[in-house]
Amino acid sequence: MRAVTVIPGTPNSLRLEDDWPEPAEQEGPVLVEAVSVGICGTDQEIVDGDYGTAPPDAPRLVLGHESLGRVVTDSSGTFKPGDLVAGIVREPDPEPCPSCAVDEWDMCRNGRYTEHGIKELHGFARDRWRLRPEYTVRLEPALGETGVLLEPTSVVAKAWDHVERIGSRSVWQPRIALITGAGPVGLLAAMLAAQRGLDVHVLDRVDHGPKPELVRALGATYHAGDIGELDLVPDVVIECTGAPAVVVDVMFKAGPSGIVCLAGVSTGPYRLRLDAGLLSRDLVLENNVVFGSVNANRRHWEQAATGLAKADGDWLNRLITRRLPVTDYAQAYRPAAEEIKVVLDFTR
Repeated sequence: MRAVTVIPGTPNSLRLEDDWPEPAEQEGPVLVEAVSVGICGTDQEIVDGDYGTAPPDAPRLVLGHESLGRVVTDSSGTFKPGDLVAGIVREPDPEPCPSCAVDEWDMCRNGRYTEHGIKELHGFARDRWRLRPEYTVRLEPALGETGVLLEPTSVVAKAWDHVERIGSRSVWQPRIALITGAGPVGLLAAMLAAQRGLDVHVLDRVDHGPKPELVRALGATYHAGDIGELDLVPDVVIECTGAPAVVVDVMFKAGPSGIVCLAGVSTGPYRLRLDAGLLSRDLVLENNVVFGSVNANRRHWEQAATGLAKADGDWLNRLITRRLPVTDYAQAYRPAAEEIKVVLDFTR
């Protein structure tokens, strides 16, 4: 079967295999035929050789952590043939830490977790894959190809879950949410904010292309420019750019008892001037919280599936700006700057 693979740590090693082995039965009883795989910055960094780890005794790693497929067979009886499913990316470490032991592998404390298409587990960019039922999530059939958005949605579902858990420390009635970054993660974070009935504002660098209209279609407000120019005091900030200057700016921007979630990952060294004393003073005197969030556990994947099912299908379709057949894999892993989500189509 076909599989898109790399040699982790080796730039320019991306290739399409035509005779990759079928998934071994020990990978799980749920056999899935791939429909599509979404591509994000993590994939591009692995392709560039920045990180990634192949399974033990395997020279190459199958890419793909944003999955969508249809069940072929399931000897466990959990799923039916034809069910639309996605695979959970992270699995717990073999000797579970306290978090992994209670299925909160997103909060793993010892770093021995594994991740499909990233760390020690083959990914979903292959014609067929297998999983155990507990790492397989059923999707509403009506989602169709937009179900490939489940993984990035799970990331922001976790972010919102933790924001609300922190907010419950006191009487908390948030009204205004600011999302920085209008990529796939930022737009999906805004979608979940809108579903919560908040006054949603999205900040990005561009003032043209599909992003402004996608934000407005949510009933939210789009801003292009600097955070300091915004005439609003957000109760919640979900930071999705990872840009160091933006990270600092949002910490100053949050209002009293505000909560800032850092969901973007910074790349490379970057130095800037920071008045740490002033920042500390603001955070302390206003009872603000800043926390980081990455990955998701099964609870968040199920919350994400519910959020996608509530969303407007046409809006979700517009997030996917390009679909390419597997034979165009090299082009797919080098998306254009203004694209939102590129998907590799395994049905073509």
